[in-house]
Amino acid sequence: MVIRGFGRTVLLGAGVMLALVPLALPAAEKTELRGARPHEVPAWFKSSFLVLSEDVAEAAQNGKRLMVYFGQDGCPYCAELFNNNFSQAHIVDYTRRHFDAIDINLWGSREVTDFSGKAMPEKDLAANLKVWFTPTLLFFNEQGEQVLRINGYYPPHQFLTALKYVAEKQEKRMTFKEYLAGQSPPPARGLLQPQPFFAQPPHDLSRVTGGKPVAVFFEQKDCTGCDRLHDVVFKEAATLDQIKRFHVIQLDRWSDMPVVTPEGKKTTARAWADSLNVSYVPTAVLYDGKKEVIRIEAMLKGFHVQSVLDYAASGAYKTQPSLQRFIQTRADHLREQGVVVDIWN
Repeated sequence: MVIRGFGRTVLLGAGVMLALVPLALPAAEKTELRGARPHEVPAWFKSSFLVLSEDVAEAAQNGKRLMVYFGQDGCPYCAELFNNNFSQAHIVDYTRRHFDAIDINLWGSREVTDFSGKAMPEKDLAANLKVWFTPTLLFFNEQGEQVLRINGYYPPHQFLTALKYVAEKQEKRMTFKEYLAGQSPPPARGLLQPQPFFAQPPHDLSRVTGGKPVAVFFEQKDCTGCDRLHDVVFKEAATLDQIKRFHVIQLDRWSDMPVVTPEGKKTTARAWADSLNVSYVPTAVLYDGKKEVIRIEAMLKGFHVQSVLDYAASGAYKTQPSLQRFIQTRADHLREQGVVVDIWN
């Protein structure tokens, strides 16, 4: 049996522990990569010449708005979007009624003309727009202005709420965070789940000792996604190995607990979350010193949470601007050392 972890592999046979470190395999051999899932972009997505200003204008003529999807082959979160969200008739009907949808391949070479009139390959557009997660969905108004961005996968009910926010042109009245809260008011009961690695208040993130990067987990009470984070992701040894590299705090997104930000600003959890435009819980915001490096603000499984933490803690973000390239390299390195990588576990 193989107990999988990142940074170590323990092989057990006949009740005997045989190894405590990764067993290096020949360079040509790699362990299995699990979890990649196939998906197909629906036929009702628009066949486009990928001139974004023209796509916006055509959508507006039909009383619609433009939705641009960035994805990649084998992406399990993309598969979830199409095989779960877009397998539900009411979501498909609503999307088709209110949006023209086009797809962009994160690594593709088709020519796209952006809103400035500059032509470039799909992969360059994705890099320019800092698309780090797939799927990423960008929504544009009739003037070609971005009114909402979804980084990662939202479950069906939250995804439909996002569609309604854009289709109803609610950005003229409120932020998406405010709209989402109005659709699902924060619960008044329940407790946040504790963890031994959460630093205890008072929180002054401008004075973290040891030079550790900072991870801030914004959560709320009675939160299904938060429960999964604690009950599954935080119980994986590989996650705990990465968490140890951070100074970690947990904040109730709706509380008035005092906190000093990494920049030295005195505020409260709620006000800070508002200023960061935290719309989804749980959201993890990762800092290196005073600099926000990256955040996790959609549903992610264990391997991807671990990879994002590693990306920030290792400083890899300084030399590798593409999170997806980092994840691929990291997975290959682990597989070469005998670790079975499951990207959908």
